[in-house]
Amino acid sequence: MSKRTTRKNILITGASSGLGRGMAREFASRGRNLALAARRTERLEELRDELLAAYPQIKVAIRKLDVDVHDEVFRAFTELDEELGGLDRVIVNAGLGKGQPLGTGYFHANVQTARTNFLGALAQSEAALELFRPRNAGHVVLISSMSAMRGMPRNLTTYAASKAGVGALGEGMRADLANTDIRVSTIFPGFIRSEINEKVKNVPFIVDTETGCRALTAAIEKEPNKAHVPAWPWAPLSVAMKVLPLSVVAKMT
Repeated sequence: MSKRTTRKNILITGASSGLGRGMAREFASRGRNLALAARRTERLEELRDELLAAYPQIKVAIRKLDVDVHDEVFRAFTELDEELGGLDRVIVNAGLGKGQPLGTGYFHANVQTARTNFLGALAQSEAALELFRPRNAGHVVLISSMSAMRGMPRNLTTYAASKAGVGALGEGMRADLANTDIRVSTIFPGFIRSEINEKVKNVPFIVDTETGCRALTAAIEKEPNKAHVPAWPWAPLSVAMKVLPLSVVAKMT
């Protein structure tokens, strides 16, 4: 796109905490209307009230949403689209970070992570494109992870695999929509402090939530095919991670 369209009405899933909450604050500061969806409605209500108090010129719509309930995804997206008068961008952010090493008796945790992170992203992408295809317009943003670059050990094995699937999903959507005016961006965040990792210590290259979400928002606004965020050091590391021995990559986690 030679002239970038301003996406005025933005839907963010997983908006009750972490990166979703942080991105909502950043986009609100840019004067965008927001559709916020998550399971914890009380936290969405708090965020809505906070944003409307700070930026009374914007609109904020909220919906309770469990992305594992796929019918609920399609219904919520349609309702939010109607409430804001047409969504321009959907940020597929809702996900889980739990997981355990395979073969240790925690299949239930691993399958939940795989279901939410991949099938949930698939449902959200389907729902978004059902809105965007008839209009030949819109921007779908998939939040993947730097862990998607390679297979990861221990608690990250299933999480990394699910996020790699999200990356492939985004690439397939781009290929399918290449001759349309619908944009698809896949964002690969590095280590950004949030509720999902607040108890993890000694994380290399980690940035605070506000810094990370500011970088995420700036990257999304450029509507790239792919972006590694923050760009330093994750853009060069994304190349290195694909060629380094697996034993070296495993030590980065």
